[in-house]
Amino acid sequence: MKLKAAADIGIDANHIRLPKTATEDEVLWNIEAVNDNPAVHGLIVQLPLDSINQIDTEKVTNAVSPDKDVDGLSSINAGKLARGDLRSCFIPCTPNGCMELIKQTGVSVSGKNVVVIGRSKIVGAPMHDLLLWNHATVTSCHSKTLDLAAQVGRADILVVGAGKAELVKGEWVKKGAVVIDCGINHIPDSSKPAGKRVVGDVHYLSAKERAGYITPVPGGVGPMTVVMLMENTVKSAKRFLQMYKPGKWNISYRKLKPLKPQPSDVQISCSYPRNPIGQLAKEVGLLSKEVEPYGRTRLKVRVEVLKRLDKQPNGKYVLVTGITPTPLGEGQSTITLGLAQALGAHLNINAFASIQQPSPLSSFGIKGCAVGGGYSQIIPMEELAEFKITKTFLKMQHYLKIPLKIYVYLKCHVRKVMGGFITCLQKLGIEKSDPLTLTEQEIRRFIRLDINPDARTVCISTKVIIVVMPFIAFYEYVNEHVWQDFASLKNEIMAILSLSSSAEDLQNRLAKVVVAISRYEELITTEDLVSVCDVKMFVCLKPNVCLYGTPVFVHTSPSADIAYGNASVVADKIALKLVGPQGFVVTETLHSADADMEKFFNIKCRSSGLQPDVVVLVATVRALKMHGGGPGITAGFPLPKQYSEENLKLLEKGCAHLKGQVEKARTYGLPVVVAVNTFSSDTKAELELVCSQARQAGVFDAVLCTNWSDGGAGALALAQAVQKAAELPSQFHYLYELELPVIKKIQKVAQNIYGVKDVELSPKAKEKLAFYMKQGFGNFPVCIMKTQSSLGNDPEKKIVPTDFTLPIIDVQVFVGAGILSLLTVTVSFHLLHGLFYLIISKIYFEWKLRTNLN
Repeated sequence: MKLKAAADIGIDANHIRLPKTATEDEVLWNIEAVNDNPAVHGLIVQLPLDSINQIDTEKVTNAVSPDKDVDGLSSINAGKLARGDLRSCFIPCTPNGCMELIKQTGVSVSGKNVVVIGRSKIVGAPMHDLLLWNHATVTSCHSKTLDLAAQVGRADILVVGAGKAELVKGEWVKKGAVVIDCGINHIPDSSKPAGKRVVGDVHYLSAKERAGYITPVPGGVGPMTVVMLMENTVKSAKRFLQMYKPGKWNISYRKLKPLKPQPSDVQISCSYPRNPIGQLAKEVGLLSKEVEPYGRTRLKVRVEVLKRLDKQPNGKYVLVTGITPTPLGEGQSTITLGLAQALGAHLNINAFASIQQPSPLSSFGIKGCAVGGGYSQIIPMEELAEFKITKTFLKMQHYLKIPLKIYVYLKCHVRKVMGGFITCLQKLGIEKSDPLTLTEQEIRRFIRLDINPDARTVCISTKVIIVVMPFIAFYEYVNEHVWQDFASLKNEIMAILSLSSSAEDLQNRLAKVVVAISRYEELITTEDLVSVCDVKMFVCLKPNVCLYGTPVFVHTSPSADIAYGNASVVADKIALKLVGPQGFVVTETLHSADADMEKFFNIKCRSSGLQPDVVVLVATVRALKMHGGGPGITAGFPLPKQYSEENLKLLEKGCAHLKGQVEKARTYGLPVVVAVNTFSSDTKAELELVCSQARQAGVFDAVLCTNWSDGGAGALALAQAVQKAAELPSQFHYLYELELPVIKKIQKVAQNIYGVKDVELSPKAKEKLAFYMKQGFGNFPVCIMKTQSSLGNDPEKKIVPTDFTLPIIDVQVFVGAGILSLLTVTVSFHLLHGLFYLIISKIYFEWKLRTNLN
């Protein structure tokens, strides 16, 4: 009857038939599978359970998700009904059907004397609660009630579900009463073909003579129960669509009460109450099958969510960058998180932050972990600071001494070269498929791929096994270039992960990673070295809860000194879909506007196809004084007095640097909002001067931010300015077209962003660039690895350097990432600086490994 009724009204009903041998675990597993399926809106368990194995019925009914419990039998729905929470629970179908039948008589339940006979969880108990909350005076009776006839005689409305055939006699019924008979019983009847007939709990023939209304059995309550089941299923589907439809989130932001004096970041993080991360995922519209929880505070989001939200319009895309910072940092991540807090908790707008994963590796030798600070930080901060870089494993093995016959048999168990090996043979011009027909020279070429050791791209040497992880590489022997090679490979793989928009895209990019060059100047990729690379990429996002409960995606950490420094494309894409067309996604660059903003636009935005709406430029009085000629700042040492005392002359001189960064940010046709991150030592006059100078430079607005000490409330003015700026028509454009000659692209970036007079390539750089162009990589975007400590090429020159030549000493192509990287003189030292941390990490890991083995 249920399946037929569902088909009649267009509900897709599926009957899962389990064998009589099904165990309790098997039943529970099937229920869990349906709970996790977003395409199913209702689930009922047909009772009684008729397995030959003992099964706990209560445990089974409570295993059904309350959101899909259209039978209304779980303890949660029963509890809500008992407490009168009728709007948020599913009412059991039989009592709900009884109420509908009573309603059809025209008799009002309110104020009536109602007797309910029966106390089962399916009919009697919920019927009592339902009538009570509809203002009836309810008396519950059962088969053990003394003087049952007298109780029945006082009832204006009688509901019977005792499970005893014809328990209630007609003479007991009050004249004109409404009688609802829920019983289904069988009694002997020789006149029937089956030798029995169906009767209710009320003697129908005698009762109908006295009752005003009475339901027949069969054909009374039974069909109404099925109808109510259909109605509950439709309600469930509507609730699902309401919860997950694009629109305003229903996040419960916790009220923040900043303390004075302000506690440490760790103390703030530990003291803040944390909602379960699963609750947050549900509030922002993620389905249970789209997330993988990691405890109560972190989870991964599956990339498949993009398919479900494909037709959902994107939200507004905000980039937070900054002026060239001091070695202490200027609070760029803090402003990023504070802006998201203000948009969400204070302006009631859907808002997501998307930041790069913290990494203990240095970038340009200085950048470390950054998860915000004060009352604008990601929590739990103590866990996030221990994040490992997204696990990336790529094993490449170069078999030089293994006979071809054994190698093929070990790998394939057949006498044919299969998969990628056929491709390798074809690239070598060998049109054969049987390995035993290869000549000795062909075998040598096949095994070695004719690698030219003098044209090394990535360390591929005799007996080398590379295992790329966050910091570790093992080698049977290491040459002088190995650490630099490893750093390059590690960063390319991280950049690939960051730029990939799907699992297929990731796989294709990894296959293109160039690891060597043949003697015939052909590029050898990872796909050439092994038939299938052992790749285990966790392409999952890890959102964390920021203060106020603001959602944050934390994913990937490509270093800006070799690749580019931003959060992943897939994190931004998912966030933009989740917030909807009226929402905001706030992301950031790793370094200053000149060093990283250009890469964000010309590399990341090209790869993702996303276009930002607003640029937020973070500045501080402290940093501008440094650019105005203030004394050097060294981390760990006291600040010179010039930074703690008012000095308008020094500050005004440094504002030339701010104007230079604003000019570069406006190059892309986007509105720029300057966020002045304030410190306790800043004076009112200094802050007014910075805002005034910023407005003179043509920014949309310049505002003060105090969210480090005040939380989202301290970035409210910034959020309002960003909201207004995002309403302007988009005029975004790239700095250059990919079809331009490489040298023209380099000059465009160098002259428009760095302010150089000319670019000078070393002979080595010219030679390598010519080779890469010959290979067809001339249409890649360029990634210039310049110091982020100055607008120019010299980290010691502040303000706005001009009339200088930018030297390019080396060129490296990252085919998988689709980037042409150019190395300047000033960065070479920083690379070595970063390699120091790699060496330390390797020593530590080997010690840890030996300790664990022992």
